[in-house]
Amino acid sequence: METHGSPSTASRPAVAPDDDWWRGAVIYQIYPRSFQDSSGNGIGDLHGIIERLAYVAGLGVDAIWLSPFFTSPMKDMGYDVSDYCNVDPLFGTLQDFSELIARAHDLGLKVIIDQVLSHTSDEHPWFAQSRQTTDNRRADWYVWADPRPDGTPPNNWQSVFGGSAWSWNARRRQYYLHNFLSDQPDLNFHNPAVQDAVLDAVRFWPDLGVDGFRLDTVNYYFHDAALRDNPPLPPGAGPEESDINTYGYQDHLYDKTRPENLAFLKRLRALLDTYPDSTSVGEVGDERRSLRTMAEYTAGGDRLHMCYSFELLGPIFSKAHVEACVTQFEEASQAFSGGASWPCWAFSNHDVMRHVSRWAAGVTDRDRFAKLTAGLLLSLRGSVCLYQGEELGLTEAELAFEDLTDPYGIAFWPEFKGRDGCRTPMVWQAGAPHGGFSTAQKTWLPVTEVHRHAAVDQQASNPDSVLEHYRAFLRFRKSRPSLIVGDIRILPSGEDIVAFSRTGRDEATLCVFNLSDGQRRFVLPAGLGASAVSGHGFNAMFDGETVLMDGHQAFFAVLD
Repeated sequence: METHGSPSTASRPAVAPDDDWWRGAVIYQIYPRSFQDSSGNGIGDLHGIIERLAYVAGLGVDAIWLSPFFTSPMKDMGYDVSDYCNVDPLFGTLQDFSELIARAHDLGLKVIIDQVLSHTSDEHPWFAQSRQTTDNRRADWYVWADPRPDGTPPNNWQSVFGGSAWSWNARRRQYYLHNFLSDQPDLNFHNPAVQDAVLDAVRFWPDLGVDGFRLDTVNYYFHDAALRDNPPLPPGAGPEESDINTYGYQDHLYDKTRPENLAFLKRLRALLDTYPDSTSVGEVGDERRSLRTMAEYTAGGDRLHMCYSFELLGPIFSKAHVEACVTQFEEASQAFSGGASWPCWAFSNHDVMRHVSRWAAGVTDRDRFAKLTAGLLLSLRGSVCLYQGEELGLTEAELAFEDLTDPYGIAFWPEFKGRDGCRTPMVWQAGAPHGGFSTAQKTWLPVTEVHRHAAVDQQASNPDSVLEHYRAFLRFRKSRPSLIVGDIRILPSGEDIVAFSRTGRDEATLCVFNLSDGQRRFVLPAGLGASAVSGHGFNAMFDGETVLMDGHQAFFAVLD
């Protein structure tokens, strides 16, 4: 592993560790390329983030999650790491990062960073050595396999980004596995030396003061050692007609979510436990098994602290879907850990269309919808990830093909436009060049005009704005301990209404959400008494028994 001299750093504040701070925490995701450019080159950087941290702290969140800023050729915008223990010059230096940690901690914010452990860049020194011969020290640090007799790849595994998951290397005369781009070869976690090297790289960051890790593609670490073919999806579970990627045609039994992963997660947790207030949140992409995998990976107290998946990051937003996701996770949690598994929910992030565009087609008041979804997300049992700009109600940006940078979108355009539309720069000032993001002539992705109207300076101090609603609701949430750590119970409700109770810390809170554009009623179940509470930013009428809500409104009450 490459090592670097550690810069001087304030590291962790001299306060007693809070081992459970992550439980029910609200984590604000920052995409460094798009948050704030301090150098004038059109790309966001670490100093830019430092400049804007007071804004983030002012939202009332508990932590920030930084998408990758490590040394990288940027084929996948930093998710192709060529040095796990350094900052790419595009973003700054290790000293800049230490200053960021110190500033965040001064503001009361924890710092979580991405770790991309399943694969590296093909420019990483480990791969540069591995690809040379079949007998060098790192020859089996990646997943290599001989071709079939006819020269074709060793099995039928498909890349998430399309096409075969295998690429040919002429020097070794073997194929190597890449679950994503061919520039992102997969590490061979069956090799103990690889596990040791990865854990050494992980250790570098909490030594600098980092408080936790978001673990990219955490269920992809291990592959089936026998390289068995994936079967097709079972009957009735076939790909949608709109599925343009062959990846969606297989049941991914052998290329990910292998049982050997659990032992490695325990090794990782044991390392993190040597830093008492650190945490981990794993990204699980396991299709119809994702909620079960989330529960399994966070069971027992010796694996991950929390996980999220794509169930609520997809195209469906309905009473049935929300209730099913919550119920399925809670049932899996009971099965694996007696209810102790811990989810981390999100509606938007850097990989999916922004949820206001995804779910609000035909909605008459998108700002009201954005507020409604904020209240729902921040009331679910678990921790929460908010994505930069979500608190402004930003919609998906419409970009021209020539503006794209995402290889996924470029490959499948125009049927799939990629992920650039959710990654455009933050808008700070409506009247400033590039919305106050940069002074450059051209930014890495353009700021769309429609986003200017939602800029921070247009919403701040306006009590009716989406931004101020997020701030108010986050204050309300902190005043209700049951919303942070309480149990959840889905309550019977009518059409388009999601209702549940949160119970814990000697209180119980009733949460009711009208997911429709029209007026809806909710009648308290027999035997329940409730007293309405305020301060959450929603309006509803309540006569002690029946709640009357206009479209995309919510109701909160203390349960007797």
